[in-house]
Amino acid sequence: MANKPRAGAVRKQKKGPTKGTGGHGRKSLEGKGPTPKAEDRPYHAAAKRKELAERSAAKAANRGQRSNTAGGSASRRATPDDSEIVTGRNSVLEALRARIPATTLYVASRIEVDDRVREILSTATKRSIPVLEVMRPELDRLAGRDVVHQGVALKVPPYEYAHANDVLDTVQKRGQTALFVALDGVTDPRNLGAIIRSTAAFGGQTVIVPQRRSVGVTASAWKTSAGAAARVPVAMAANLTQTLKGLKKRGLFVLGLDGGGDVSLHSLDLAREGVVVVVGSEGKGLSRLVRETCDAIVSIPISAATESLNAGIAASVTLYEIAKRRAEGDSR
Repeated sequence: MANKPRAGAVRKQKKGPTKGTGGHGRKSLEGKGPTPKAEDRPYHAAAKRKELAERSAAKAANRGQRSNTAGGSASRRATPDDSEIVTGRNSVLEALRARIPATTLYVASRIEVDDRVREILSTATKRSIPVLEVMRPELDRLAGRDVVHQGVALKVPPYEYAHANDVLDTVQKRGQTALFVALDGVTDPRNLGAIIRSTAAFGGQTVIVPQRRSVGVTASAWKTSAGAAARVPVAMAANLTQTLKGLKKRGLFVLGLDGGGDVSLHSLDLAREGVVVVVGSEGKGLSRLVRETCDAIVSIPISAATESLNAGIAASVTLYEIAKRRAEGDSR
């Protein structure tokens, strides 16, 4: 018969750690691994900088352009800090002649000097732009893959955009009548440059571009503006519709340009008021939300043989008509 334990007997436990009880703390950390790098933590500033650099690099790769050797046409590449690299002897020279803001001129070591290179170096020196002599592999890396840079590259810093409300504050303090231009879906930098130039010519105070699906102020747009980009601020709108609604609340009338508009430009009564002229893309025209925000849709009378006007010309004609009507009103 087996011995039975005494009633009420309790087995005593040893004090302190016993065999097989260790490692509980280690198990709780199992699988977590080392602390991630700062750039790999989603909410860390370093991670946001890394994401911005990757997005910029991907954007640059998508819009990369090839230049031909004969013409030396521009190849523009965005860098991680949103600067722009203009390459090709003709393009760099044109950019310098147009006084595009530039921070650095890169010249290949042992470059074959011709008249264009001489003028490039002379102009950069007069404007106090730093000139760096680099080896060709480094210049190849700066210019981008498969780009013929012809031994020169110009670094253009990112454009500093204004805010539409700040521009309006300045206009009202000066006692001026606002004349703003907004672009809806315009993607050609030459159109933007031409519109900036027309805005400056006819007394406009700013051009507003949406943050998405729109052209920005590139070296090409700056050149086309013939220097007007230095005088007329370009404002960036995170949401064009909301920006237009905000300007309406501050007393401006929003006029959309469209070939099927119900108001003819020649009979536009709002020309003497503070206005925002909205120019849509030549193909799609005004977007639905922007159209619904407009106080009037204005059409430009043209010959039936001409289907439409491009954005730059349409804006120029409209701005001229508004400027003429305002001048007529002032002379009365």
